Amino acid sequence: MSTKRDYYEILGVGKSSTPEEIKKAYRKVAIQYHPDKNPDNKEAEEKFKEAAEAYEVLSDSDKRAKYDRFGHSRTGNGFGGGHEMNMDDIFSQFGDIFGGGGSPFESFFGGSTRGGRRQRKGSNLRIKLKLSLEEIANGVEKKIKVNRLVKAEGVTFKTCTTCQGSGQVRKVVNTMLGQMVSASTCPTCDGSGQVIEKRPAGVDSSGLVSKEEVLSVKIPAGVADGMQLSMSSKGNEAPGGGIAGDLLILIEEQEDRFLKRDGNNLVYDLYISFIDAAVGTSVEVPSVSGKVKIKIDPGTQSGKILRLRGKGLKDISGYDVGDQLIYVNVWTPKKLTPDERSKLESLRGSQNFEPNPDANEKGFFERMKEFFN
Repeated sequence: MSTKRDYYEILGVGKSSTPEEIKKAYRKVAIQYHPDKNPDNKEAEEKFKEAAEAYEVLSDSDKRAKYDRFGHSRTGNGFGGGHEMNMDDIFSQFGDIFGGGGSPFESFFGGSTRGGRRQRKGSNLRIKLKLSLEEIANGVEKKIKVNRLVKAEGVTFKTCTTCQGSGQVRKVVNTMLGQMVSASTCPTCDGSGQVIEKRPAGVDSSGLVSKEEVLSVKIPAGVADGMQLSMSSKGNEAPGGGIAGDLLILIEEQEDRFLKRDGNNLVYDLYISFIDAAVGTSVEVPSVSGKVKIKIDPGTQSGKILRLRGKGLKDISGYDVGDQLIYVNVWTPKKLTPDERSKLESLRGSQNFEPNPDANEKGFFERMKEFFN
């Protein structure tokens, strides 16, 4: 019994579907399971190939008629003589399904071809960029040094003799449905259609040489630790021509001495004496825009949170700004002089000195000022 799924079922269409409906259904399934959208997903890759195989048959009126009559097989062998499609088959045969006369890789997924050859893309580069909290808050432009592979001067190329410059090697498979063309990437030129004829010393076998470049990188305000930014075409250039890879920038947020980040909010731990907490005071606290003076009201309790609105970080989207939260901690001294101890002992019996939210605190504040001023 055949293990192949019904081609109509694969594309989600009925047997009465028109060629245009089949084409539209294939495009939808191919986009859903394309390897570029599902990297390292073997199951998605197989479904992508399966959909292409189904479309290959159902888009051809003669093959479709035979399939409708016999199914996958009339002898128990697989439909199509065991031919299994690969990515290059799909690339060469069904490119126009995505419009514009190009391949799926060119018109929809971002790859490209040129004159029937695969236009290769250079490898990406990855760097780490350390940023201070102030730089993250305000955004910054950085100059960075990058060693990237670029096309070397003095390199000459010649047409690949294996594929005759097409970038693909093809073979014809005879099946019960007729001849089917199988195409695969040329192993000699890796799909570029060219091979190096002459290269200077120090140039690698791909015609590239390492070069240090200084790039200007604009970092927007509000980035976060672990976030990755991309600079298009600033990675390694492609061997034999093509599209340069990208430069991927991984953000590393340096820990600030005073401020801690909580999303777009900033947190600062403020320590004050119990005298300042009792009688009130004014203090300066750090912020990403400089020092800010705040007022501590009389009777402030340890654990109280003060909020400075708009003193946090901008959201990366640019639509919101966080706040700065100040956590008040009342500091209790560990060592006292005899005179300090005596003064505090004299307050021990005070009603205002005992934890009592309903007590009249005015007399207590005045007595504290007398003792410690």
